[in-house]
Amino acid sequence: MRNLLSLLAAFAAATSVRGQEMVTVPTRPGVTQSFLVAEMDGLKPEAVALLYIGGSGNINLRVEDGRVTFGDRNFLPRSRSEFARNAILPVVMDAPSDQRDLPDHYRMGGEQTADARAVIAELKKRYPGLPVYLVGTSRGTLSAAYVSRALGDDIAGVVLTSSLFTSRRRGGSASLQGFDYASIKVPLLFVHHREDACDMTPYSRAAGLADRYPLVSVNGGKPAESGPCDPLSAHGFLGKEAETVDAIAAWMLKRPLPKEIGK
Repeated sequence: MRNLLSLLAAFAAATSVRGQEMVTVPTRPGVTQSFLVAEMDGLKPEAVALLYIGGSGNINLRVEDGRVTFGDRNFLPRSRSEFARNAILPVVMDAPSDQRDLPDHYRMGGEQTADARAVIAELKKRYPGLPVYLVGTSRGTLSAAYVSRALGDDIAGVVLTSSLFTSRRRGGSASLQGFDYASIKVPLLFVHHREDACDMTPYSRAAGLADRYPLVSVNGGKPAESGPCDPLSAHGFLGKEAETVDAIAAWMLKRPLPKEIGK
């Protein structure tokens, strides 16, 4: 398997424009996975954060009019400069070539794990010695949780933000309800806004896990500019992006971790 991943990584294609890079690697037969390597503004990275957005999971990464273009409304790509400022290299996953949007069965299944393995192999080839962390937000926490469980100690840790603890419809979309967090063999951090008003990501569920896992609780920010389950609200840490990412980076770099932000 490791020889196969090394071979796949060797055929990666990359387009770099003004410090931002679109990289595409083959993963499964006939499938490629693209991801954004964001600019570091001259800073040397001390760790890599592989970012899984919520919603559709698709940032529509492309080169257009000579620029690397993508959707950055989600909390994680929106905060890429905050990761870079903290010496964390932000890498944003797009949907693979065989998926327009990411259905739950993909986020929870082996195909996504295969895609992640190929991306991580490429990242470790490019940045040898740097620890790789997974970070998911909202529905992206499905991806981060299931992939991290499958990868074991191939990664350094996982951060779940605005975690999808419940499903809106009985028998409908998937959630982390019933997920065995102890099956993740690397360090795990929860980050959640106390005022998250999305019915699928209640803060109370994160608080209930705080006796077993570290939890950063976020307070305050800007008034919502979107629905409660959308990125421009407390659910997406609107107005608290810098402090929230500072805390995530501190945990990754094994520095003191604040339990409360904005209180």
